[in-house]
Amino acid sequence: MEKIAVIAGVGPGLGAALARKFMQEGCHVALLSRSSAYITNLSKKLRESGRTVVPIQTDITEAEQVAQSFARIRETLGDPDILVHNAGNPAWGSFANLTPQAFERAWRVCALGGFLCSQQVVPGMLKKAGGTLLFTGATSAVRGRADALAFSSAKFAVRGFAASLAREIGPHGIHVAHVIIDGIIDTPGIHQRYKLAKDEPLLQSDAIADTYWALIQQKRSAWTFEVDIRPHNEEFFT
Repeated sequence: MEKIAVIAGVGPGLGAALARKFMQEGCHVALLSRSSAYITNLSKKLRESGRTVVPIQTDITEAEQVAQSFARIRETLGDPDILVHNAGNPAWGSFANLTPQAFERAWRVCALGGFLCSQQVVPGMLKKAGGTLLFTGATSAVRGRADALAFSSAKFAVRGFAASLAREIGPHGIHVAHVIIDGIIDTPGIHQRYKLAKDEPLLQSDAIADTYWALIQQKRSAWTFEVDIRPHNEEFFT
């Protein structure tokens, strides 16, 4: 049976890879992003698969915008079977330089955005007694780091929200999982942006997307709540 997937937070890295993977597996997909230009161009390429793709410019920190976007999704595609909350707002900077606005923005994108999107899909999933919610986490979701106070606290909040939600709606047949991205994703310009060494081990977006799809395919008797994804690194194995 064809599934309806919503990806909140779509860029040229993991978000785009998830869209490609889901459509390859027969899903109809809605793409939410603050940048309408990128998801519009991406949608043109994805439509070649023959599946329906709906790009919707959305600021997921605004409740009214989120509600309007999901109303359009339900009208165009139906009740979503899959939600991936993939949005983030790093707000790098030391404690001394971190502003209240930057701190709040990180929380609003990560935690509040995840809550608002979940609110829109859970009722439909409860009616069907099935569905999957996947939350993209990071190393900072389990281990705080210097110069990432806003990001770390926001990702900790997402992990806590996902764990609580899993306990509440899991018994009703809805799979909630948290994916820790423990490494740097290989995206255009990443080496220049972070001044990485040429041999820096990087995560490949398409490979990560395979793991997300594997979570969606899991049987209820053996659901995974949390998976830790990291690139091959010889130091890790020694």
